[in-house]
This record gives sequence, C-alpha cells and structure tokens, in this order.
Amino acid sequence: MLDYIRLEVRRTLRDKSFVLFGIGMPVLMYLLFTRIAAGPGGADAEWKVSAMVGMAAYGALGAAIGTGTGVAEDKSLGWLRQLRSTPLSPARVVVGRGLTGSVTVLPALVSVLLAGGLVNGVRMPVWQWAALIVLLWIGTTPFTLLGLGNGYRLSSQATGLVNTGCLLLLSIVGGLWFPVAAFPDWLRSLAVWTPANRFADLGQSVTHGSAPGITTVAVLAAWLALFGGYAVYAYRRAARTV
Repeated sequence: MLDYIRLEVRRTLRDKSFVLFGIGMPVLMYLLFTRIAAGPGGADAEWKVSAMVGMAAYGALGAAIGTGTGVAEDKSLGWLRQLRSTPLSPARVVVGRGLTGSVTVLPALVSVLLAGGLVNGVRMPVWQWAALIVLLWIGTTPFTLLGLGNGYRLSSQATGLVNTGCLLLLSIVGGLWFPVAAFPDWLRSLAVWTPANRFADLGQSVTHGSAPGITTVAVLAAWLALFGGYAVYAYRRAARTV
C-alpha cells in the first residue's frame, strides 16, 4: 500500500492546476481579504489571524475534497479495474487514497500560514504554529473521504461539479469565508453542526491558546464515520460496475 500511496502523491503534486488553484488561490484570497479589501489601514491583528485560519482551512478542505476528482478520472481510465486485480481490499484502497489526500493538503495549508507569518506579520509561539498545522492536517480526513466517495460513485464530469459545490457550500455555511457571528440566527445554529465549521474551530482554538472542545471533536468524528462509510460503499459499488 505504501507504493500505491507514493505513486498517487507524485501524480498529484505534478498537476499544474493543483498547484495553481489548490495552493495559489487560498493565498490570494487571504491577502485580498486582509490587505486589499480591508482598506488603506489594513486589517487588524485579530482579523489577520482569524482569516488566516479560515483560508488555511479552506485551502486544505479544497485539496482534500479535490482528491475525488482524480479518483473519478482514474476510474474512467480503467485504473480501478487494475486495483481490483491486486491483493488490496476495498478498505485498504480507500485508506491508501485517503492518506494520499492527507499528504497533498499540506502544501495548501502551509502556504496560507506562511503568507500570514511572512506577509501579514502574524506572530505566535512555535508550539501554536505546529499545533495549528497538525490539527488542521488531521481534520481534513472527513473531507478527503467525502471527495473519494463522490469520485468512486460519480462520473468524472459530475465529480468535479459536485466536489466544487460541496466545497463552496461547506466553506460558506461553515464560516470559512465570513464570520459565523454575522449569520442570521437560524443559519448560525445550523453552521455549528457542519464539519467545516468545526474543522476551522480546531485552528481557532489553537490561536486562542486552548485545546479543541469536546463537542468539536465529537462532531468531526461523527462526520468522519459518515463520510468514511460513504467512501467504502461507493468504492464497493464502483468495483462491481467497472
């Protein structure tokens, strides 16, 4: 399975569109929100940190869900059929591709944090930077599994559209682009149960010097189980039809 993971990581990182949109776009949006849209005086320190976490989460989420697009393309090319001839079980294939997605989210995540530190002058202790990277990295797992499920279940054309829709919906409702406090009451009460909101809360808690709350961990664990079951189901169904 390690050879399979190394192969998929190399293929993803060689994709120019991934580098441009998966890494460059979150950085551009972060700088736009904190330096241009904030006006001549720039954004205050608190907003620079909050926006940094939100855009880092958005970039990591996009890279994680985008893993499914590559899966759908591989399926159309017969790669899934080749995997069926190997000793890898469906669960191991999904786990292997999920680990691949986890590795490829790091460039998108770290690039936004670098922009925060080097361009916007965000300052935190080393342990907070390290904890922020680790928690956001681990927290992308449910979204990777969602993308994989879509990739195994849908055609390559449909996967791209559905994954983009999932990314935008989860990001906006989850408060990655705009503060949840600005939402109407009914949307705010819904947002706190979404995986993207709790995902960002992992990072926000670290920047406030505290550990993630029990509710945040429980909500993410529930979404992890749901999306994981969906990914395994979708792979088994795809394996019977290709």
